[in-house]
Amino acid sequence: MATFLYRLGRLAFRRRWYVTLLWVAVLVAVGFGAAKAPAAPDATNSMPGIESQKAFDLMEERFPGTEADGATARIVFVAPDGQKITAADHRRAIDTLVERAADGPQVASAVNPFQGKAGAEAVSKDATTAYATVTYKVAADDLTDAAKHRLESAIEQARDTGLTVEVGGTALESQPSAGGSAEAIGVAIAALVLLITFGSLAAAGLPLLTAILGVGVSMASIMALASAFGLSSTTGTLATMLGLACGIDYAVFIVSRYREERAKGHAPQEAAGLAAGTAGSAVVFAGLTVVIALAGLSVVGIPMLTKMGLAAAGAVVVGVLIALTLVPAVLGFWPNAVLSRRSRRSGRIKEGGENNGGSRWARFVLRRPVPVLIASVVGLGALAIPVMDLQLGMPGAEAKPTSTTERRAYDDLAQGFGPGFNGPLTVVVDARNAESPKTAVRTIEERIGATDGIVSVSPARFNSAGDTAVFSAIPSTAPTSERTQDLVKSIRADRPATEASTGAEFEVTGTTALNIDVAQKTQDALIPYQILVVGLAILLLMVVFRSVLVPVKAAVGFLLSVLAALGSVVAVFQWGWGAGLLGVETTGPIMSMMPIFLVGIVFGLAMDYEVFLVARMREAYVHGDSPSQAIRTGFRYSARVVVAAALIMMAVFSGFIGAGESMIKMIGFGLAIAVLFDAFVVRMALVPAVLALLGKAAWWMPRWLDRILPRVDVEGEALSHRAAIPQAPKGGAHTGSPTEAPEEDTRPEFTSV
Repeated sequence: MATFLYRLGRLAFRRRWYVTLLWVAVLVAVGFGAAKAPAAPDATNSMPGIESQKAFDLMEERFPGTEADGATARIVFVAPDGQKITAADHRRAIDTLVERAADGPQVASAVNPFQGKAGAEAVSKDATTAYATVTYKVAADDLTDAAKHRLESAIEQARDTGLTVEVGGTALESQPSAGGSAEAIGVAIAALVLLITFGSLAAAGLPLLTAILGVGVSMASIMALASAFGLSSTTGTLATMLGLACGIDYAVFIVSRYREERAKGHAPQEAAGLAAGTAGSAVVFAGLTVVIALAGLSVVGIPMLTKMGLAAAGAVVVGVLIALTLVPAVLGFWPNAVLSRRSRRSGRIKEGGENNGGSRWARFVLRRPVPVLIASVVGLGALAIPVMDLQLGMPGAEAKPTSTTERRAYDDLAQGFGPGFNGPLTVVVDARNAESPKTAVRTIEERIGATDGIVSVSPARFNSAGDTAVFSAIPSTAPTSERTQDLVKSIRADRPATEASTGAEFEVTGTTALNIDVAQKTQDALIPYQILVVGLAILLLMVVFRSVLVPVKAAVGFLLSVLAALGSVVAVFQWGWGAGLLGVETTGPIMSMMPIFLVGIVFGLAMDYEVFLVARMREAYVHGDSPSQAIRTGFRYSARVVVAAALIMMAVFSGFIGAGESMIKMIGFGLAIAVLFDAFVVRMALVPAVLALLGKAAWWMPRWLDRILPRVDVEGEALSHRAAIPQAPKGGAHTGSPTEAPEEDTRPEFTSV
């Protein structure tokens, strides 16, 4: 491994023009493919294997030609205080709005609350609130500006009459912000961290530049393949996030090792080769752990999540390839630019000094390993306690800021019609095997309507064949309430007796039931997913470190950090501790996908930090350092890089906290706090404390296992068998032009592999 990557790094440095042009050509090719490829399909929320999805599929089969996929707008009217919505002037305003909306482009239907069957349902009992429903022929993404403007102008006209008018549904739904200016500030902070770390604009800009190019290649590839593989426009979200994060990390590690080798007196090309052979090996295995975590998302059984994971895994692979080839090539153009300004001016290069912050911290931990270990475990354990109260769900309009009309419409409906009105249960009855389908459906309606917790049941609607019916049941509690979850479970538990007596089968679906089913599906998949990715990563780290205890320690540390992060998310977004500081207006269940995302993304980054830090310790130990001395060596050379990488990731992820959407805030906060715990508590404190207590036992491996596992030279042991290394010119800095080639004829070659 080290030998191959060493030669690859030297080749990329020497053939820098070819390598650079190759990557530019790849970017142009995939960009051309993306531009010519058909448009990406709309995102689908298919969730195979759950009852709600089966019911949806049955509805599509038995009720063909419905406008189920069309955008909807639920327009909510609230009369002024002390007035009734049924007053003549208010009714005229509502009639006018519905008529104008019905005449708009792309409209399929517009239902007036005071006309037809809707009159009994669309006006609250106290006659203060009513709603109209506008259904469109196309999905929300396909609505034209003219259609939206027609609806908006009609709403504004109704508001001018004194009515409070808010709009829910999908037609005018505001799109979530990914962070906006706050995210840009996060990227700026990342650049500042790199500048402070390396003391060079070039060293700070190179990782950002190569990472952005890698993300460009990945995203263009996803767009080019979107139509062929059914990748929606949302598939690349995770790929962008991790492609940027890992791309920066990997480039930073290569550049840092290059500077270190230059400080030892190596000429630029030799330093680039050694950086690729040593740090590049760590990059390869760190990337493999991330790929394992992302590809493992397929075990959840949700197609959208599987596609997102595989696309992000591809982006990480691109990031690894760019770090191993393009980064050495760019170093070849400006071999001295990435050195600090002080080194370029004085001609002396200094990296990894004996008394830098990393070595001082290592000495502190080595003197007090037990207190540091206890403090780390107890602190993370305490933060993980809220996980025991974790409630999964899919927050809807109730989680939006009160500044949005969707949230205000939700609140008005809940106040006028009851908290369960916003989350009706849809019951689909298959009466093909019943002697009398209508009698069977009526019996099921009565039994569900009599269930404790159901407020009302709507009349059933039959299909054209008369063998399938659909009706709605309104719960008395809010969609995200635990009592609503218990209600759905109760209806399903009583189903066998009802089906036996009627001969008809029924299933419960709707948005509320779907969210409950998805939450249960992801919760059931979380443990197998953790076992899969952690187990495979332990095997991979055994190959890397030739140790049993080091990989196990890495996995245990990761579990502590991710549980502490998830506990912090529960405390803030579910319990409400400090929610106001983050601008969270409504607390509730944690997004169903959040634990899976947190485990997958943070596991990949955690193993990055583990490999970056411990690989250097292993390298020092293999080359003769004592266990405690190897810990100090690893921290002296790698602690600064790990800290910089962690700060960069925290800055980028924290940008999402500034978004208006509660779910995006949750993702940003969870990822940022998880990186904080894993990098600064686990890797920088718990890991050296455990290694200090284990001593030589940390690097122990049974002989039989050592024989079975494949051997890869991650520490660059083969590179230590080289002939004497030529020194750079006096002062330690190479000042010649990158096009000079004397070192081409004098570079030493391998004496063994």
